[in-house]
Amino acid sequence: MNLLNCICILIVSLILFFLGGWLIPITDPTESVYTLTAKEMLAADDWLSPRIYGDFWFDKPIMFYWELLISYKIFGVNEFASRFFPAVFATLGVFLTYFFGTKLYEKKIGLAAAVMLATSLEYWYLAHAVITDMTLLVMFSVTLMSFFLGYRAGKPQFYLISFAASGAAVLTKGPIGFFLPGLIILIFLAWQGDLRHLKKIFRPKNLLLFAAIVAIWYLPMTWIHGAEFLENFLGVHNFLRATVSEYPKTDVWYYYLLISAIGFFPWTIPLIFFAIKNFRRLPPFDMREKFLIVWALTVIIFFQLCATKYLTYTLPAMLPAMIFFAKFFVRRWEVFIGISAGSLIIYPLIMFFMALPLTEDNSARREAQIILPLLDEKTCVVSHGKEYSGSLVFYTGEKIFRLETQANFEKIRPQKMSWTSKNVMPFMTFEELPADKKIVAIVSADFEKNFLENAAGKWKVIGEVEQGELESLAEKIFYGRERRELKSKIYMRGGKVYGDKS
Repeated sequence: MNLLNCICILIVSLILFFLGGWLIPITDPTESVYTLTAKEMLAADDWLSPRIYGDFWFDKPIMFYWELLISYKIFGVNEFASRFFPAVFATLGVFLTYFFGTKLYEKKIGLAAAVMLATSLEYWYLAHAVITDMTLLVMFSVTLMSFFLGYRAGKPQFYLISFAASGAAVLTKGPIGFFLPGLIILIFLAWQGDLRHLKKIFRPKNLLLFAAIVAIWYLPMTWIHGAEFLENFLGVHNFLRATVSEYPKTDVWYYYLLISAIGFFPWTIPLIFFAIKNFRRLPPFDMREKFLIVWALTVIIFFQLCATKYLTYTLPAMLPAMIFFAKFFVRRWEVFIGISAGSLIIYPLIMFFMALPLTEDNSARREAQIILPLLDEKTCVVSHGKEYSGSLVFYTGEKIFRLETQANFEKIRPQKMSWTSKNVMPFMTFEELPADKKIVAIVSADFEKNFLENAAGKWKVIGEVEQGELESLAEKIFYGRERRELKSKIYMRGGKVYGDKS
């Protein structure tokens, strides 16, 4: 690989993925689950069993938690440490793109594909997100790249690397780390008319290596937690996710078409123009194009067929797509340079002027700063709103109850083989509010009326958190006025003894 190209890729990655990461707060609902789980594992000195709110938690496998635990050990429990490994794996993903694009074609195409991937909106966003997807992307890509390079060169020993990477993918995201790359390989070999080659892939030594890697975590977890682990991890977080939509509004046929169009920005418009202009003039596909096409389309179609849809799921399709389309921009190098240079200017601006205010509004860091000086051993902390804020627990280190009416609690209380099983946070109904403790309540602005109607006693407002600057700016631009809206209010009731419920 060309040293100058590698230096350019590294500089682009440092600017796009690491810059400002220490400023972004931990957001709800997803990032706070991962960070709080790792924080509790660290406190318990348990590097095997994920746990949250004091209970074991079987949402995801162990790989990403190990990354967070290592980072917290080195850098402390903070925002930079939380976002360090996603940025590292995003950088690795870009280098893998350069490497594979160069191996398939030439260095210029590899460089173009790598920079295109790094400067695409979805990839840039996920490089900062405290979630598993960047780790999965790398393991998923190594699985498929090592297979193809071994297949093309007639070197079956490459398949050991493929199975090892697939094992790491299963430790990152679950069975999908083996099943989906396997499906891609199967479809590709069928297109090649070479299904007999499967015998060379699924050799005992390859399967044993895969099993040994997977067993590092799955075996002791099954031994220790038994049926509870299998039911929750495989049942709820894998089978249920594929068959019952967690968010029915996103379960539409065009979901990933829309996500791809947005996620590939700013490359979307020239690529659409290219596709329309050259639709009838595409040359016959060789083995390389076949593999890239099968890789990208299988990922997108597979997750489109699944009931639960997240914008992150099709990330592994971006890498082969960028290599496939890089040839178009190599022939239009001035366009490529212009878009790339513009992205390196625009993304830092987006980071500081858009991403930071938006993430602040999706985090309870400001609420935590207000209530921390008020807390002591005799304080009960509750939160009332649409969603429970794990980031509030992350930043305060306190046990915080989700406050609900009795009727609503019956609807959302944890039940087996249901999405409500994810509601593992501590609950409290309004009738259970303690009379002999000081109570601090963090109330979402939209739920203030409901809170005051159901919470007995005299409450006083001790703090308010406003929506971010973006809402105010939008009001000023579009309506000629500036309106500041509240995000949440913080109420307090009582002191050492509180007995009056009138």
